[in-house]
Amino acid sequence: MVLELPDLAAMERFGQRIAEVLRPGDVVALTGGLGAGKTTLARAIIAALGHEGEVPSPSFSIVEPYDPPAVRLPLVHADFYRLNDPSEAEEIGLDDYRHGAALIAEWPDHAGGFAHEAGCLSITLETADEGRRAIVEPGADWLGRMPQD
Repeated sequence: MVLELPDLAAMERFGQRIAEVLRPGDVVALTGGLGAGKTTLARAIIAALGHEGEVPSPSFSIVEPYDPPAVRLPLVHADFYRLNDPSEAEEIGLDDYRHGAALIAEWPDHAGGFAHEAGCLSITLETADEGRRAIVEPGADWLGRMPQD
C-alpha cells in the first residue's frame, strides 16, 4: 500500500490511525533516509497514544520508553541509527524494553530488522514534492486492522 502524505497534517492523521489499532507486541518499523519523516511519524503516533508535551528523539539515548498513564499502552521508541552491529540491540536490553510493549523502531535494519515478525508494520518514508510518500507493508497480525485513509 502506498499513501501520499502531502503535509504535516496528513502525517499526523496517519500516525493517529496507527495509534488507534496499535497493541502490545506490535512493531512499527520506520525506514527512510535522513529527513524522510521517521521521527515526525513516531511523534505523531506517540501523541495520538496520549502523550502530552515534547517527544524527544532517541537518537542519542537509542531507547525512549513511555508507560501508562502517560500513553494508552506501554511503548518503546527506539532509534537504531548509531548501532554498528545488530547484536548491540541485545546488549542494550531491547528485549527487556519490548516485553509487553509496542515498539516504534527507526532504522530497524541497524538492529537486524523486524519484518519477519507477524506484528511488524513496515513503513518506508520517501520525500515526494513538498510532502512524503509512505510505502506500507503489514505483517500477518496487521491484516484486517491496517490504518486506512
